[in-house]
Amino acid sequence: MTITSDGRSPAPIHLWLVGAVTLLFNSMGIISYTTTKLGMLAEMGLTPSQIAFMDSYPAWVSGFWALGVCGAFAGSVLLLLRSRLAVSAMWAALLGLLVTTIYHYVLIEVPADMQAPALDVTIWAVTLFLLFYCRRMAKVGVLR
Repeated sequence: MTITSDGRSPAPIHLWLVGAVTLLFNSMGIISYTTTKLGMLAEMGLTPSQIAFMDSYPAWVSGFWALGVCGAFAGSVLLLLRSRLAVSAMWAALLGLLVTTIYHYVLIEVPADMQAPALDVTIWAVTLFLLFYCRRMAKVGVLR
C-alpha cells in the first residue's frame, strides 16, 4: 500500500461513499432529536399522544439519545475528515444506542404506534457497520 507524504495511506473510494451515505443517514437522527427538543413534533406529523410519549423521556434517556445520534453524526464527519477520532465517536454512539434500546425494550412499554423494529434494526446495523469500518480504516492507516 502506498503511503502519502503525511504518513497516511491514500483514502480508498469506498471511504468517501461510506462517509457520505452514513452522514446522510445519521443526519436523520440529528433532525429527529432536534425537532423533539425544539418542540416541533406536531409540525412533523406526530399526534398529541405520540408527543406526550416523547415528552415523557427522562433527562438521562435524552442524554443518551443525544450521545447516540451526535456520536454517530460526528463519526461520519470524522471519517470524512480521515480522523482516528471517528472510532471514539462511534463507540460513544454505540453506548447511546445501547442505553436507549434497553430503555425502550426493557424499562418501558412503547406505544404500538411508536414502535419501529425495522428502523431499530437498521440503526443497529448502520452503527455497528460504521464502528467496524472506522476501526478497520484506522488499523490500515487511512485515518490519522
